[in-house]
Amino acid sequence: MNTNDEPNAEKAPMAKKSLRHVLKPHRTVPHTSWTAESRWALSIQGVSILSLGLIIFGLGDSLIIQSHLGNAPWSVLAQGISNQTPLSIGAATFLIGGLVLLLWWPLKQRPGFGTFANIVLISASLQVGLYIFPVAPANFLAQVAYVLLGIALVGAGTALYITCGLGPGPRDGLMTSLHKLTGIRVGRVRLCIEICALIVGALLGGRVGLGTALFALLIGNSMAISLSVVNRTAGVTK
Repeated sequence: MNTNDEPNAEKAPMAKKSLRHVLKPHRTVPHTSWTAESRWALSIQGVSILSLGLIIFGLGDSLIIQSHLGNAPWSVLAQGISNQTPLSIGAATFLIGGLVLLLWWPLKQRPGFGTFANIVLISASLQVGLYIFPVAPANFLAQVAYVLLGIALVGAGTALYITCGLGPGPRDGLMTSLHKLTGIRVGRVRLCIEICALIVGALLGGRVGLGTALFALLIGNSMAISLSVVNRTAGVTK
């Protein structure tokens, strides 16, 4: 027996165990070396990672749209508005973000730098993605691949930008504000808001389908796994 093979045989399960450890979903938002002390405490590192996360988010969302299998709920609404107006989907996304932000005023929610960056960068990168990514081939597996890759990117982008601590996006801020006001669980508030966006968007002609269902089922785990990767690889501080 070749004894040189024994270390390699031992390393394989260790590597698999390590990978499973890194990809285990994380239940909280980790505090990282780039997490800001306040919503307007800007640093080059924090703003750079925030921007990268929001761009990745927008590109992922555009891939889901280009799959033609059904959009994420807010993109269903953006596409519906785009179908009924001269606005592009990116511009409609910007408009929705601005209108949702206005709802913060009576709820006494305070925006941060990341709130405004969220509106601008996601809208812009989503529209860029629609220009650079071709529509998925008329092949079911290719379309599903677009959706799954898009969900992975949205999850990764979300994990990066929320760990910056520079303020929630307009939709997340509305969700947490309504949660505090009503006492209803955050998950239920989010579900109600997204169902409303989905229904209005569908009535306006936004695309709803398997991609929409896959997004609803998988985005939570995608974000949790991405947070786990950040927590275990990005120099987490206490």
